[in-house]
Amino acid sequence: MAKQRSARLRAPSPASAQAAVVSRALAPRITVEMPVLGIGSGPADYEGLGRFVRALRRPVGLHLTLLHIGVLADFARDVEVWTRGTTSAARASEATVAWLRGLPVLEPFSGSAGRLVVLGGGGVYGLEVAVPGPVRDFQVSLVEGLHGLLDGLLVDNVDDFILGSRALGYRYPRWTPHVAVGRPGAYPATAVEVAPLRMEFGPSQIRNARFLPGSGDG
Repeated sequence: MAKQRSARLRAPSPASAQAAVVSRALAPRITVEMPVLGIGSGPADYEGLGRFVRALRRPVGLHLTLLHIGVLADFARDVEVWTRGTTSAARASEATVAWLRGLPVLEPFSGSAGRLVVLGGGGVYGLEVAVPGPVRDFQVSLVEGLHGLLDGLLVDNVDDFILGSRALGYRYPRWTPHVAVGRPGAYPATAVEVAPLRMEFGPSQIRNARFLPGSGDG
């Protein structure tokens, strides 16, 4: 029996691209992340990054992303297109929600940061975080779990799908632990060494979990 060939995620038409922009603007993005509970010894340490960062983000809401799923409907649609309809978007959405809800929780940890790195094609600065080995292991387990989820959804060439899915938004195959803090103060942006900062993180959580189907209050 011939192996099913996957569909390439083709560039959308202008009309569908515009609809996708609207969808992303209105629909919440789903990520597995760890909230930042503290940076440095006080607010002044974080505010000091304003020397290099324009429009420094508010401390409330800063986080370390472990896995980015994106807009659930977009991710499910990518699966349906890739499998040429063998797996429906509805089935992909249902399985993804069940997988997310079954994920273990990573306990709080302390890390450190001493460098601003360029992200998002040059438009974002992030604090590169030195994380303990168990945090890296947990992130690897999430990616392996995503592989298993996609295998179960009959996605072939899983690595190609992950790098090609617009919903997942992976630009690089390797994970760089970071906390996005704002836009570079000068362009072209380059990595900048900063005074070492202690970073405190809370337990892992699913951002926008209340918007997942079947959450009751979403």
